[in-house]
Amino acid sequence: MKSVRVLDSDRAEAALASLLGNYSAEVTAGDRKSIDAAKTMMVPGAEVYITSLASHPIHRQITVASELRAAGLIPVPHVVARNLRDRNELDLLLRRLTSEAGVDRALILAGDRESPAGDLTSSLQILQSGLLTKYGIGKIALSWYPEGHRRIAESEIAAARSAKLAFAAAHGLEVVLVSQFCFDSAPIVESARKMRAAGVNVPLRLGVAGPASRAALLKYAMICGVGASLRTLRERPEARSLIVGETPEDLLTEVAQAQAADPTLGIQGVHFFTFASLVETVRFVNARVRAVANA
Repeated sequence: MKSVRVLDSDRAEAALASLLGNYSAEVTAGDRKSIDAAKTMMVPGAEVYITSLASHPIHRQITVASELRAAGLIPVPHVVARNLRDRNELDLLLRRLTSEAGVDRALILAGDRESPAGDLTSSLQILQSGLLTKYGIGKIALSWYPEGHRRIAESEIAAARSAKLAFAAAHGLEVVLVSQFCFDSAPIVESARKMRAAGVNVPLRLGVAGPASRAALLKYAMICGVGASLRTLRERPEARSLIVGETPEDLLTEVAQAQAADPTLGIQGVHFFTFASLVETVRFVNARVRAVANA
């Protein structure tokens, strides 16, 4: 991997604050504590992603999106192909999200469930349905896997990404790529460089795990299939997690420095996977940004 020029402490802090200045966070539709915290703690206009779980009826996601919109936040629902029975259910979901919650953007995913609920199996099918344009959803987020996917070859991921980006460009959809979380900056920066070299020119958003106990992070890393950088978490001194918990500050600082040193990376913000700890995530972000403002 190409080396990253290390900035002095003041510039490093400023780079981190700049990256955190454009952050989003994720909640599940059943996590009432995090939903209420988002409405009172996050700044107006911030994006809040809303997960789509196979066990949740679609009305639950729509209700949360409406609440967040009413609180001055921007709801970004997950629209998951393999969780939907058919095009009709996709149509119903998008119609209600836009008419009842004012949704104008979404994270489009294939989904990881072994057996799809119906005949939708890929995020490209959702794009090709034409329903996003029909209902005025003009901004979409797509997944990015800096460490690859445990079940899909890198060549397949690249081909699918190219097809989706080409379709989006042809149909006037704005795209941002949001990464799966990992615990090491090296694969993130290297993946961004490779995509830029391959001609991918859409903005990138760094996905990170919000502050949590090491046990929780290990649990979700295994569920989500996080790859080699899991070693970074396992090898940290145990005392640190027992006393103050794990935060993504080191990772974010390293990526922020890489972005400041090489703006062509195009990493323009941070997305937090909060794992039912949105309160701690927002406190962490506010503390880092405040520290720079008061310096």
